[in-house]
Amino acid sequence: MICDSTDKLARRRRLTIAIDGFSSCGKSTFAKALAARLGYIFIDTGAMYRAVTLYGLEHGAIRSGMVDEEALCRLLPQISIAFRFNPARGASDIYVDGELVEGKIRTIEVSNCVSRVSQIAQVREKLVAMQKQMGRDKGIVMDGRDIGTVVFPDAEIKIFMTADPAVRARRRYDELRAKGDNVSLEEIERNVRSRDEADQHRAISPLRRAADAVVLDNSHMTLDDQMRWFDEHFGSLFES
Repeated sequence: MICDSTDKLARRRRLTIAIDGFSSCGKSTFAKALAARLGYIFIDTGAMYRAVTLYGLEHGAIRSGMVDEEALCRLLPQISIAFRFNPARGASDIYVDGELVEGKIRTIEVSNCVSRVSQIAQVREKLVAMQKQMGRDKGIVMDGRDIGTVVFPDAEIKIFMTADPAVRARRRYDELRAKGDNVSLEEIERNVRSRDEADQHRAISPLRRAADAVVLDNSHMTLDDQMRWFDEHFGSLFES
């Protein structure tokens, strides 16, 4: 593991860590833990696309799973997205127009529409600009689909995360069931595979591994395993 002295060095040396990968493979969990250990800021860009999707659902731009792109784009100028640190969770919560929406953006209804929303050029333009602004001072861990390829192509550390689709579906199913959501494992796996297809083949910023990204397949890894993996691959960057 990164030792205490290296932790202190990490807090002084401000790098940009870009984490991309498939849905439900634990990017945010890993990124959040990594940011906490390094004393960096964590930004979940997937939550930002979910927030726009939720806003569209609540304001009539998305009905019965159908996205009205023109209506959603008209709403974009009035959407305010912010992250606020939550000491109880040791992580940042996402707010839309001042309302905490951390739980509301994780529903299956939002999951079923977010890939389509993320394909809209105006949505990506707005959110990528926000993400670049958030990371301008480095010392940040940002996860998403195009962080290492579009948002921060010059990031010092790039990681591409993946896991078996069935494993990812089970993780997502367990998470939703723990929250009391009435979903089926089959529905979740269909959603996972559908999102993979949409993310990899969208016209704008498709999900792909950056040429200099290191692959992390965490299908059979605990969070501690993943942190040790990070130390093995990138620990030298934080050595004095």
